Amino acid sequence: MTETNQRSAGAAGVTLSRRAALAAAGGAVLAGLAPGREVRAQARARDQLIFALSSYPPSLRAWANAGTAASTVKLQNLRGLLTFDERGGLRAELAESHRRINPTTWEFTLRDGVKFHDGEKADAGAVKHSFEAMTAERSPAYLRSSLAPLIDKIETPNARTVVFRLREPSATFSQLIACFHAAVISPKSTEANPVGCGPYRITDVERGTRIDFEAYDGYYKPGMPRSKKMRMIAYADENLRVAALEAGDVDIIEYVPWQSMEAIERNQNLKLDSTDGPFMYLVYNVQRGPFTNVKLRQATAYAANRQDIVRAAFFGRGSALEGIPVPASSPYFNRDLSTHWRRDLDKAKRLLAEAGMPNGFEATLLSTAQYGMHKDTAEVVQQSLAQAGIKVTLNLPDWATRVTLGNRGQFDFAVMGSSGLFNDPDALQEFVAGLPQASYNRSFGYRNAKIDELVAKGRAELDEGRRKAIYRELEQIALEDATCVGLAWRSQGYAMQKSVTGFANLPGFLTFHSGATLEAAARG
Repeated sequence: MTETNQRSAGAAGVTLSRRAALAAAGGAVLAGLAPGREVRAQARARDQLIFALSSYPPSLRAWANAGTAASTVKLQNLRGLLTFDERGGLRAELAESHRRINPTTWEFTLRDGVKFHDGEKADAGAVKHSFEAMTAERSPAYLRSSLAPLIDKIETPNARTVVFRLREPSATFSQLIACFHAAVISPKSTEANPVGCGPYRITDVERGTRIDFEAYDGYYKPGMPRSKKMRMIAYADENLRVAALEAGDVDIIEYVPWQSMEAIERNQNLKLDSTDGPFMYLVYNVQRGPFTNVKLRQATAYAANRQDIVRAAFFGRGSALEGIPVPASSPYFNRDLSTHWRRDLDKAKRLLAEAGMPNGFEATLLSTAQYGMHKDTAEVVQQSLAQAGIKVTLNLPDWATRVTLGNRGQFDFAVMGSSGLFNDPDALQEFVAGLPQASYNRSFGYRNAKIDELVAKGRAELDEGRRKAIYRELEQIALEDATCVGLAWRSQGYAMQKSVTGFANLPGFLTFHSGATLEAAARG
């Protein structure tokens, strides 16, 4: 499909029905048809990989945060200077090498001769153009608040060299650059149609249902991608997503439901790849409504029954999160603060009284029914807060609506599930800091100058011992302000046919970057 036709398909969709698209991909299980696995395998092209998304992406804009499914899709046609490898280390992408020249200067050497899908050169000028657009004053880019204050100047001494001069040292600059929110795109891209240099190009789209890809023959890694075609199908119903995998209709699924993990592990035709790192938490509207009062936020934190969340939402495949989400494996983990919000109904009731609400109050909790873990978590929160006298009404729209409401601040408080962008405490800033851009994954309207100061100080400090002291102080303030209230750590899984090789679930916070390994995935 030409670039013009691709844009047309992305804007208007195609005329295939949802059922026809699913059947074409082997999704006959949804139509009540169940041909044998051998018949389906023969009907499908040998070089096509089929990936089941948990939702259809609400946006594919290059630098926006629209959830894991959107990021998985974007990683196929968009790439940045770096990404992460299977062990969590940095991996070369458009940049074949990089180095820190001094505490405030980074140099990236680009691969030679790389072109975007539209034929434009992926050179130093394109990199400079992308980062300047990302960090522009009115840019909606998710990483703008992290990168704009940090980058002082971008220099391009030649077509293959990009030099970033920073305003201050940064312990995590290269990890920020490796995030999927930092894609480098063609200068001829439009906001709605970003053009990248990733392993695949989009060939056809049916909005709400599927996205088709073909291998980009100009990809810069020899022999990649291993599968010449790929189809991503949205199975919003998690049980149908598992059924499609079990029937052999899809090769890989994301967001394996926790109630299905044991059965998948027992299935001789399938394999489960799971990691701990993502977490569930509560965020609040601190601009209007009941939770402008910090004591009411603290009351909900102490009233939440985290053990019940682990049991009900994750079938025991997780653990209670009673503080700020710093993994126990991290050198920055502080055991003394890790149980700060251990359940205490008496304390919750005292806080209600101190807030002038001794008989409790009413609030609406935003979540989504599209993901069982979000819905189940919200229901447990509702039940456990009732025991403290807090009457909670649930609002459970589809995922796209939940994102929109969160970004607009149209909620009292909300259940959220996420993970840090990388395995460093600096990644926690997007959850605990009062960043200027509103985002559905953090509290709305929250600002704290001291936290902002500590975030910047921790990022600029290169000594681990001094960084630990900085993050301990930040953690204490975040606990007191209760705008990111931890609920549960959860196991995050991908499941696939036993014959699939090459795909890997990245460790810890990086699990949502796992889509980068689809370039190496293929059916045996």
